[in-house]
Formats: sequence, C-alpha cells, structure tokens
Amino acid sequence: MLPGFLTRAIDVLLGREGRSLHLKAAGGATAVLAITMLAGSWAVVAAEHGSRNANLTTYPRALWWSIETATTVGYGDFYPVTPWGRVIGAVVMVVGITTYGIVTAALATWFVGREDRRRMHLARSAEEAVHRLSDETAHALHERFDRVERMLTTKGEPESG
Repeated sequence: MLPGFLTRAIDVLLGREGRSLHLKAAGGATAVLAITMLAGSWAVVAAEHGSRNANLTTYPRALWWSIETATTVGYGDFYPVTPWGRVIGAVVMVVGITTYGIVTAALATWFVGREDRRRMHLARSAEEAVHRLSDETAHALHERFDRVERMLTTKGEPESG
C-alpha cells in the first residue's frame, strides 16, 4: 500500500486529478485489459510451447488471439490446446468482457450526466424566467394599487403631471 501523498502525486502525474469516478474506473479497467492481453499473449505462448497441434507458437499470433478473445470476436483461427492455455484464455475473456462493460457503463454515464446537466440548466433558466415574470407582475400590480390609492385619497381627481 502506497502512502497517501505518493498516491496523490501519481494521480497528479498521470492526469487523474479531478476526473470523475467513472472515467477513472474506465481508464483503470482499460489499463488492466492492456496488461492482461500483453501478459496473456506471452503466457499462452509459454503454455502452448512444444504442444502437439499448438497454433499459438509466436507472440504476434498470440497477441492477435488475445485481442480477438478479449473482444469476444473469436474467429477461431487461433486457439489454445493445453489446459493452461485455456485457463489463460478464460482469464483474458473475463477481463475483456468486464472491461468493455465498464467502458460502456462509463460512456453511458457520461451521456446521461450531460443530459441531466442540460435539463437542470433548462429548469434553472425556466425558474429564473418565472421569478422575473412574477417580480415584474408584482411590481406592476403595486404601481396600479398605488395609483388607485392616490385616486381614492384625492377623491377621484385625476393626477396632475
């Protein structure tokens, strides 16, 4: 566990200071996915090395496999044949599905938040307009009542000037 000041310094250096929680979660999940795909590619090559019928024998092939596995595309052109390779594949799948879910949720939250702010702004503007209209109406009524009172106190004589 890092001390608080060090964690805060890392957040500032990485530009995470002031970001909303859903953006931090999406960024963190994406970083975890990238690390998982890179490490999973290396690990599956190591797990499949020397196996009969292995087709994940090079890192570029394994990297392509991890990308299509994490995105759940799964063309079937490359696949693990060993038990450990399949375990690694399952981890890449779960992390990929989770990450894309988090990123999708963050994007949806952003859109909903924008719409909420727009609606709040419209409501605030409408409320200000109603208050302004109410104040103007009250002012006009006060002026009329004042004129009526003056007319009554001067016994119906019209005002001069």
